Amino acid sequence: MQNEIAININAGSPASRSSANTREQNMTALQAESRARVAADPIIQINSVVKTYDMGTQQVRALKGVSLNVHKGEMVAIMGPSGCGKTTLLNCASGLDVVDAGTISIAGANLAELSDKTRTTFRARNMGFVFQTYNLLPVLSAVENVELPLIVSGVSPKDARQRAHAALETVGLRQIANNRPAQLSGGQRQRVTIARSLLNEPEIVWADEPPGALDSKTADDIMGLMEQLNAEKGLTFVIVTHDPGVGARCNRIVRMRDGSIVSEEHTR
Repeated sequence: MQNEIAININAGSPASRSSANTREQNMTALQAESRARVAADPIIQINSVVKTYDMGTQQVRALKGVSLNVHKGEMVAIMGPSGCGKTTLLNCASGLDVVDAGTISIAGANLAELSDKTRTTFRARNMGFVFQTYNLLPVLSAVENVELPLIVSGVSPKDARQRAHAALETVGLRQIANNRPAQLSGGQRQRVTIARSLLNEPEIVWADEPPGALDSKTADDIMGLMEQLNAEKGLTFVIVTHDPGVGARCNRIVRMRDGSIVSEEHTR
């Protein structure tokens, strides 16, 4: 405390200015060190991934040696024409589908080395998913749809309900928790799916055309919510989209064509 008082009293002195400069330099060094650790350790590492689908009469190479790193806290848009491999890349990177060659590591875990059961558990604990089609059960209320994955995974109904309400509050829907999907607008349904994706406080949220079926105003609101969650909670978002407006609101745009990444650009 005495040292703090001394610094305040002599704030204009050369010695105090030198001390302040030293503290700023130390802070800058710590920030640089933190950035260096993040740069050296991407949360998503995709290396030379190949995925081929057998269509009976022909084989389609959906991914042709794709490599991509995503750092913690990034918002990355994957863009390209229909059939270019965007959704296939999302499915493989998240462990929903397996690859034919190459490796995918999430937070240091090689997905190929995990059993199906372990990979499912790992995905449930570390990832969230937001899809254009919502995937909400029509006979359940908003809060019941959000809590369902927790109930299935063995969480007590009381805890599941509390966490579901908290997630709905995060996305601004606490007041309609008991409404069924048919009573919700498209934007509200998408917010429910985002709330469901946040239940386990995931490190990564995968989103496949999240505002694709919404009007422009509602789509803008959904993207604003994702930006807020990225800024306030440090969530990593990987978003598949056709919309240039969505891409422009991400940190980086990865463009694909014919199963390959053809360019990357940082937007900010």
